[in-house]
Amino acid sequence: MRATIGKLGIAMAITALIAACGDGGTPKLMHMRAAGQGPDEFGILPTKPLQMPQNLAELPAPTPGGANLSDPTPVADAVAALGGRPAGLSGNGAPAVDGALVARATRYGTDATIRTELAADDLQYRRDHSPRLLERLFSINSYFKAYQPMALNQQDELERWRAAGAITPGAPPAGVVKKAQ
Repeated sequence: MRATIGKLGIAMAITALIAACGDGGTPKLMHMRAAGQGPDEFGILPTKPLQMPQNLAELPAPTPGGANLSDPTPVADAVAALGGRPAGLSGNGAPAVDGALVARATRYGTDATIRTELAADDLQYRRDHSPRLLERLFSINSYFKAYQPMALNQQDELERWRAAGAITPGAPPAGVVKKAQ
């Protein structure tokens, strides 16, 4: 009996060690099963019919992410496929009608390294809040628990802005939305 319990304990310890050794790289809080990035649908599905040119030597050099003979406007086509207005695109990627918004948002300048800094900070946060052993062992989603301290309570924020005297025309009138307990 004692030997059986000892063997069971050793087997559980080995299982726990194997589970803990899993992916030593980037913590995966969502436990997605996909192994890779997957295909780029706009890159592999031509939106216009393919045609064989008369002379292959006269073909232009390929431009990754740019125009080509079968898809001369890839960005505009992607915007249209996602429900946007391709006619509103300007040279910098933002719709021309949003020029004032972009100018206001960038009035203090922009940081070219912000994405890299945020990615590094988020990686460190995920390492500090990685799933525990049993969460990894049973593939329990720990994403929402890890990021809970950063979640915004919409009702509390709305009340804070109203108390400060801000006009909130897009929000429901006061007293209509009940606070979640």
